[in-house]
Amino acid sequence: MTPDELKSHIRGIPDFPKPGILFYDISTLLRHGPAWKAAMALMAARVAPYKPDVLAGIESRGFLLAAPLALELGLGFIMLRKPRKLPGATIGLDYALEYGTDRIEMQADAVEPGQRVILLDDLLATGGTMAAGVRLLRAARAEVPAVAAMIELTFLKGRSRLDVPVETLVAYDA
Repeated sequence: MTPDELKSHIRGIPDFPKPGILFYDISTLLRHGPAWKAAMALMAARVAPYKPDVLAGIESRGFLLAAPLALELGLGFIMLRKPRKLPGATIGLDYALEYGTDRIEMQADAVEPGQRVILLDDLLATGGTMAAGVRLLRAARAEVPAVAAMIELTFLKGRSRLDVPVETLVAYDA
């Protein structure tokens, strides 16, 4: 299955979560076994050349990509979550959103200095959350050779906020 064929398994939902937004819903892809398997194989082919030691997923749909992909590649998986969702000692990073701020955290011992970590999310839009995740991983002294997402909204220019290679499966221009 090609990346373009994967698009037929992703539905657009207009006016969600608010009027004027077209939401790209991957739940239809997730529930179609052959498409989901193909997506993971394609993502594995994009991520493996960076030789990651571990994969990190951004809450919550990033977990849906990073965890099975880590399993397929024989790697560990770590979670970047909203505040106060992880047990034990955590490190975090506050970052700016279009309107206000947010925070992302990970367990303080999640990565070892120098580990190569690929960060994944379901969607790359403005790049703010992905860029914050990269900064948090670097604060933990991880090396981030690339980031990856299933979907990229190219018109929002999220790549421009990232200083690492970006791997995506499908792109939407509007």
